[in-house]
Amino acid sequence: MSSTELPPGWAWATLGDLGKWYGGGTPSKSRPDFWTDGTIPWLSPKDMGPESITATQDHITDAAVRESATRLVPPGSVTIVTRSGILERFIPVAYVSFATTLNQDMKALHPHEGVTPHWIAWCLRAFESDILRNCRKAGTTVASLSTKALMNCEVPIAPPAEQRRIIEALEGHLSRLDASDSLLHSCNARTNSLVTGTMAASLRQAHAQAVRLDEVAEVRLGRQRSPKNHSGDQMRSYLRAANVGWDGLRLGDVKKMNFSDTEAEIYRLHPGDILLTEASGSAGEVGKAAIWNGEINDCSFQNTLLRVRASEAVSPAYLHHFLRHEALRGAFRASTRGVGIHHLGAAKLAAWPVPLPPPGEQSRIVRTIEETSFCVEKLRNTLQGASDRSRSLRKALLDRAFSGRLVPQDPDDEPASVLLDRIRAEREAEGPKRRRTPRPRKAATPPPPPPASSTPLPAQAVQQEFEL
Repeated sequence: MSSTELPPGWAWATLGDLGKWYGGGTPSKSRPDFWTDGTIPWLSPKDMGPESITATQDHITDAAVRESATRLVPPGSVTIVTRSGILERFIPVAYVSFATTLNQDMKALHPHEGVTPHWIAWCLRAFESDILRNCRKAGTTVASLSTKALMNCEVPIAPPAEQRRIIEALEGHLSRLDASDSLLHSCNARTNSLVTGTMAASLRQAHAQAVRLDEVAEVRLGRQRSPKNHSGDQMRSYLRAANVGWDGLRLGDVKKMNFSDTEAEIYRLHPGDILLTEASGSAGEVGKAAIWNGEINDCSFQNTLLRVRASEAVSPAYLHHFLRHEALRGAFRASTRGVGIHHLGAAKLAAWPVPLPPPGEQSRIVRTIEETSFCVEKLRNTLQGASDRSRSLRKALLDRAFSGRLVPQDPDDEPASVLLDRIRAEREAEGPKRRRTPRPRKAATPPPPPPASSTPLPAQAVQQEFEL
């Protein structure tokens, strides 16, 4: 990043030079006195989301701060998640206006005077892709950032007065973008209700009598996967839950396994078959429905899917729209069972009540739903285009802000180099940092005093820190 030319009065500085860094720690859960009636905020990755944190979900006690590895971070700090699966995609960063302690998967930077905390926070977001590329550790089970690499990252520093002007202008523009994004999100959420509302209104008009699903269709759970079927001389394509989405079939990644002729006959898909997701880690994803139109020759299905094959008494298209309507309105979600993996079950689906209007009315309902769906799809495409433009505008604003092109410069501003020289001089005057004396952990039950002749036990506590 330091190869980029900066505006007059700006300078490059490493994150490690811009303030005091703090690590985190998790007080022992086996110590109730560390957690019960705690009043000190304890910030963890689950609190990270807003750009500015106003409260934490968890609190600890004074005893936890005194006797565990966690430390109190001053107000006005910038917090960063440094270990989480979410680092595969982005870096959660937030400004914290109050004093807090941290979870062990987080770090905090309390900037020196003259370095605006919000400047650091937005800078981290602006250079997020560079930081992830240069600081993410390789070969770890959970994505994490190297503390040393993070502190060695160079970021642009504007003159203090210009920092404040830029942040004020940037946050003003972004607040308007946030309001637009919120409206887009609300509109997207309402598109599903347009389809479900159309189906509900059509069914009310039809005054149809309900029957069990298995009275008008065959319901079957897919074929069980087994290591012995990973190879063989009759490998056939099959669909699984990942191939069914809210917008229909997703056939970009179709697997194969070995089927005997008898199994292939049982599990082969026919045009008009309806596939529903039977199991998912999220209850809201169970019951997603898509209709099969013979897209792949000789294709079967696996037991994370349920197949519904309509009889002559019901239109496959009508049945598909009804089952999708049930999934969208959350009816299947409320009926799932299981811990960790949520299941719908063939028996439960077979007994599901299905309104059965006359054939002509079924056709009318299908036409109405498809006309509504067509309009909704056009609306979603429009909303997606607006969302894409919003992301591009957000990126452009950050680019302009941290290249000195968002607000006019003032030649009378104190240059950033003067600020950095002052910080450097203050640090040198303080002398080298000394490690804090390790604090002994308080035992849950004090051990009996040792005999007079015994050797004293060493201190057991460890204070987790890292060198600046």
